Amino acid sequence: EESYLVEQARRDDFEAFATLVTQTEAKTYNHLLRMVGNPEDAKDLLQETYLSAYKNLSSFKGESAFSTWVYRIATNHALMRLRKKNPETVGLDEIPIPTHEELKSRTISDWALNPREAVLKKEVRQLLDEAIQALPPTYRAVVVLRDIDGLSTAEAAGVLEINEGAVKTRLHRARIYLREALSPHFESEQAAEARGNG
Repeated sequence: EESYLVEQARRDDFEAFATLVTQTEAKTYNHLLRMVGNPEDAKDLLQETYLSAYKNLSSFKGESAFSTWVYRIATNHALMRLRKKNPETVGLDEIPIPTHEELKSRTISDWALNPREAVLKKEVRQLLDEAIQALPPTYRAVVVLRDIDGLSTAEAAGVLEINEGAVKTRLHRARIYLREALSPHFESEQAAEARGNG
């Protein structure tokens, strides 16, 4: 059905394109909101994304799902918006995060980072969102695509137009950063539980 709708949309069938938008806009909006952290910006970018998609339908080869192609356009628009707002954003390599050896030597929560589960918990969701917003945009994009939106490494690589190895490297470093950023919350939670059981 998707390939049929795309083909019809290419023939200037706006209703077919509108159906494609309806099927993908909620996820695309949530993706953009996590990328830019602002509902108004996310709405603007959503419009820009689908306008670009409509104008460039001829370039969609159908090698991935339409939604994945739209994610690529949305992510590019979001990254451009973020670069304009913060042209001198530091890279993750410049953010002081612990190495594996340092993590092992610290008393740190054994909480296994799983953002997709964490977003379901109200008390953690805001902390996670803030930590994700603190990531440099290119790393934020990897976390949102892989851990929040649930794309595979290959799909995320396609969206970001980088190789799978780069996706894995960025995701690994970003997860360490997020774990470190959120660990004080879980450590204080564990300490409170220990006091309650004592």
